[in-house]
Amino acid sequence: MLFHTEKTPGIAHLSYVVGDNGHACVIDPQLDCQRYIDIANEHNYKIVHILETHRNEDFISGAYALAQLTGATVWHGPRADAPIGYSKTVYEDDSFELGKLKLRVIETPGHTFDSVSYALIDTEFSDEPVGVFTGDTLFIGDVGRTDFYPGRESHVAGLLYQSIGKLLALGDYVHVFPAHGAGSVCGSGMADREFSSIGYERRFNPAIREQDEQAFVARKTQEQHYLPPYFEMMENANAEGVALDLESLQCQPVTNGELSQWVDRKTPTGTVLDVRDLNAVKQGYIRKSLCLHGGLISAYAGWFLVDKPPILLVASDGAQAREAQLQLLRMGLNTVKGYTTTLPLQVEDDDQQREHIATVTADIVQQRLQSADNWSLLDVRKAEEVEAMPMDGATHIYLGHLAEQFKNLDIDRHYTVMCGSDKRATVGASFLKAKGFKNVDVFVGSMLAWKALNEE
Repeated sequence: MLFHTEKTPGIAHLSYVVGDNGHACVIDPQLDCQRYIDIANEHNYKIVHILETHRNEDFISGAYALAQLTGATVWHGPRADAPIGYSKTVYEDDSFELGKLKLRVIETPGHTFDSVSYALIDTEFSDEPVGVFTGDTLFIGDVGRTDFYPGRESHVAGLLYQSIGKLLALGDYVHVFPAHGAGSVCGSGMADREFSSIGYERRFNPAIREQDEQAFVARKTQEQHYLPPYFEMMENANAEGVALDLESLQCQPVTNGELSQWVDRKTPTGTVLDVRDLNAVKQGYIRKSLCLHGGLISAYAGWFLVDKPPILLVASDGAQAREAQLQLLRMGLNTVKGYTTTLPLQVEDDDQQREHIATVTADIVQQRLQSADNWSLLDVRKAEEVEAMPMDGATHIYLGHLAEQFKNLDIDRHYTVMCGSDKRATVGASFLKAKGFKNVDVFVGSMLAWKALNEE
């Protein structure tokens, strides 16, 4: 028997390779899908089925690409918002046999209308499931978001309630295998682990402890989620199917002679995206660049780079650049033209492109809140963070929304950017500087430092 969990960092995505007796299926694959073939080959298995739990919004599905490489059939649930051009449709109680294993389809709409789950059955022992692949319907510690259908929130939340009931009816001993873990934008409050059971979730998952449908619907419709603009791009791409472009998987260094095109004062080639460690960025900020590091790439690139500009990566080394390029590719941002580790960037010998992002401490922020003129404290946290721990005197603009709402700010005003620590604040500061704001700094430590100051 083959059972492999593949975790994709950044978007906190979980996909699976499952099989028996030489035949395997892949559930919810990523676009960089060669890894699934490698896993199957390592165990002498052939991939014969590719199962999707729903049309994903936050990443490019690898189902179409993997089918092209393997000849496997793609299966997708009914009632998709747009025809899924590369798949066949599954319905309630359809099943797939892989040796002694069976995967049975359970229609679980709510997160999306086409959502399905797959019950895993070991027929050698029983006809009852031992596990269930829940997609974005049931997570560990949460359930799927239900805000993708404006004006129909109560209806889809009610559908999700019924779908959760079908999953709970499978039995407390059944293992839960979701499509996302902690950090995903497809839910909130997920546990930072990849294993659970129906019984555990029934007892401890705060989203499903509500026994009453009306209370469940009320809870879901009151949730606050953000809809990055790239979600629509993902939905369209995942309906049509995206082939694996081997050229887009390459990330090569640019030559020194090419760098001047990217930092030209009048007509730059595209966006300079700095993916180095945030502390390195503060000490050596590259003029007009946007800073996104690690998991912040998957969280916010879809807000700031939705127009898919040509991208030059600035990285500490080639491995860091390639990882960043792969995160962007999974989000449909396939316009990386190369990377550089050469710093500082220069156009002319006397034209240093390296600056720094200034930082201020909590005591300075406290002084400015009391007396500073022509200054604003800009809070880029999520709305629920602000509600849980308000920062009096701050102007709140969610970091993702800053991509558009910066136009409403006064370019001549002094801004100190803050968040929960200072990671997102550094992103926000870099973006404002790239847009021509000259007097911008970062509240180092942000809410953590503010809390410590006021507890002294």
